[in-house]
Amino acid sequence: MIDLHCHVLANIDDGAKSVDEALSLMALAQEQGVTRMVATPHIHLGIYDNDINSISAAYKALSQALVSSNIAIELRAAAEVRISPEIVLFVEQHKLPFIGHYQQKDVLLLELPSSHIPAGTDRLISWLLSKNVLPMIAHPERNRELQNHPHRIKPFVQAGCLFQLTAASLIGDFGSAPQQLSEQFLKERFYSIIASDCHSLKRRPPKIAQAKQLVSSLVDEEYAFALTTEMPRTISNSLFQ
Repeated sequence: MIDLHCHVLANIDDGAKSVDEALSLMALAQEQGVTRMVATPHIHLGIYDNDINSISAAYKALSQALVSSNIAIELRAAAEVRISPEIVLFVEQHKLPFIGHYQQKDVLLLELPSSHIPAGTDRLISWLLSKNVLPMIAHPERNRELQNHPHRIKPFVQAGCLFQLTAASLIGDFGSAPQQLSEQFLKERFYSIIASDCHSLKRRPPKIAQAKQLVSSLVDEEYAFALTTEMPRTISNSLFQ
């Protein structure tokens, strides 16, 4: 399996607090059958002011530690980018790392606020697509506006966006509302991938294997394989070549 959304780079956001914790998270992911991971620290202006340089430094530190570990996971780095007007400037200045490439576009892991869909999101997505950037919306099931009005995801589906399901949402770790919405979106086959969005061993460990089993039961094994292996591999292949 391939995990395209995880917070394993140390001391860079609210994820792993040390390289040792990062290695422990990766070891747990490996036990579940994960063979590739793309670390996606937050880029959230005013809270996590990461950029390509800070991400590269943290990635280098973890990569060096991996060499002397027993972990065989291949690792690359990108980012989870909180939606903001500054994204336009960042894209124009080539300052955002992408999680891969799909349908001749760079794939941007785009995070909405947990509370609502900001005004102008549709216009930003249209602009990104015009610049050959394909948004993958992170964990839409955790957005309260979508929980209350699930049909509001339809314009983003119709625009061609990709969608990432967080494994813990489907398992129920974030409560019943995200769980129920993730089940609904799965049955409508809106999701493109499942990712762990893991942050820490105690609070938010990786649980992709468990989520894969649930998708097999809710939908079918073919979709579960597509979400955990086939699509993540297709999207991220350009990073691992």
